[in-house]
Amino acid sequence: MYDVIIIGKGPAGISTSLYTQRSNLKTLVIGKDKGALEKADKIENYYGFSNAISGSELLENGIEGAKKLGVQILTDEVLSISYEDVNNYKVTTKEGEYNTKTLVFATGTTRKTSNVENVEKFEGKGVSYCAVCDGFFYRGKDVAVLGAGDYAIHEATELVPLVNSISLLTNGAKKIELRSDKIKVYDNSVKRLKGEETLEAVELDDNTVIPISGIFIAEGTASSTDFAKKLGIQTENNYMVIDDKKMTNVPGIFAVGDCTKGLKQISRAVADGAIAGISVKEYLRNIK
Repeated sequence: MYDVIIIGKGPAGISTSLYTQRSNLKTLVIGKDKGALEKADKIENYYGFSNAISGSELLENGIEGAKKLGVQILTDEVLSISYEDVNNYKVTTKEGEYNTKTLVFATGTTRKTSNVENVEKFEGKGVSYCAVCDGFFYRGKDVAVLGAGDYAIHEATELVPLVNSISLLTNGAKKIELRSDKIKVYDNSVKRLKGEETLEAVELDDNTVIPISGIFIAEGTASSTDFAKKLGIQTENNYMVIDDKKMTNVPGIFAVGDCTKGLKQISRAVADGAIAGISVKEYLRNIK
């Protein structure tokens, strides 16, 4: 059992870990990549650097410093988060499962979009972004999952016990092998969603029409908004809503950096991490 798991290994996440680790809290940082900052060629407006530094170098310096303090850093993709009990969250990744008393989201800016025609038209009328949240409403029906990664496979697997059949639409991305009588994989590109008032079918680029009652968007990796919906975290314009201690409306869950509303700067992300790290320590002290 970890005291805190931080999702995201950019400046906000690593800054948080420095404070939690120095408070003698068992800390795990999980991140698939280092985010958009890794692509920055030159950073010239960050305190303490008289010469320009690349985003990649700044990130590596931060990670190395955290490791020297004893922070565990795992390169992996988070697929789902669930409640086990009060102050006991289970984080499921591609490689394993981890339990923690508190969570800190440092996942960066949400990038949940789809270029499929009519997705916005049917949002709330057959288009969903959360299998755990909305799967219940499609009991015994035919549905689809849009996506080709591990997140899409996880969402499809969540739906298997509930629905009649699942069409996994890779949208031309790649071939997926799945062993389930309920899941059929289509590799063609998705042309459009079809229906009158509610979603009725999906059309592929070879003119194949698949009748469905709902489709779950799971392209790319799970975003902060995806996790927020599943955990009951309040959001506003796809940002997690937090208080002055960086805590969300769900006790023990915090959010820092670009997944919350505010200035998109490294200095702000680092400051958020410092506040969250101290807040996590105070929170755990109060529940003991």
